Amino acid sequence: MSKRIITINRMYGSNGRRIGRKLAQELGIHFYDKELILLASEKRGIDIPYEELVKIDETRASSWRYPVDDQYQMEPKYRHDPLNDVLFAAEKEVIQEIAQKEDCVIVGRCANDILEGQCRSVYIYAPLEKRIETVVERAKTDEKTARALIKKMDKQRRIFYNYYTDKKWDDMEQYDLCIDSSKFTDEEIVTMLASMYAHIS
Repeated sequence: MSKRIITINRMYGSNGRRIGRKLAQELGIHFYDKELILLASEKRGIDIPYEELVKIDETRASSWRYPVDDQYQMEPKYRHDPLNDVLFAAEKEVIQEIAQKEDCVIVGRCANDILEGQCRSVYIYAPLEKRIETVVERAKTDEKTARALIKKMDKQRRIFYNYYTDKKWDDMEQYDLCIDSSKFTDEEIVTMLASMYAHIS
C-alpha cells in the first residue's frame, strides 16, 4: 500500500462527514467529499454547472427520467449516457489518481470499492432515533421532516452504492471498521481512526 488512505461510508445523520473532516485536520492530510465533483468536472471537461452536478452526485440515474434538465442531458456528448454515470466514471478516475499521489480521507462515492486493497475502509452508523436528533439540530427542522430526510438519503446512498459496486452498502462485513457514532464523541472516534491510519503499512 503506497499511500495511507481512509475511506468513510456513513448513514445519514451519523456525522460521518464531520468526523472525516476532523480526522483529516488532525492528521494534516487532504479531505475529499464534494471536492471530488469539481475535480472530476475539470478533468473530464464536464461543462455543466457545479450546482447541477451536486444534484446527481452519489445517485443512480432513474429508469424513467433523465437526472437533470434536458438542456444538459440532451447535449450530443451526453445523449447516450446518463450524467450520473459520466460523473461517477470521472470521480472514479480522480479517486484512483489521488490514491497514487497522497495520503487522504475520502467520504462516500464508493471509494472503498474503487480502492479495494489500497485503503482502510470505515462505516459510520448510529441508531435511527439518534440520527433524527442530529438532523433536527443540524437542519433546524422538526422530527417528522428529519425522519423523512434520513429515509430518503439512506435509500439514495444504498441504491447508488449497490448499483455501482454490486455489493450491499450496509453490509458491515466488507468494511475494516464499523463504528456506532452515538456511543463515542467525535474526538474519541478520531483518535481510533488516527491509530488505524498510523498502523497502515
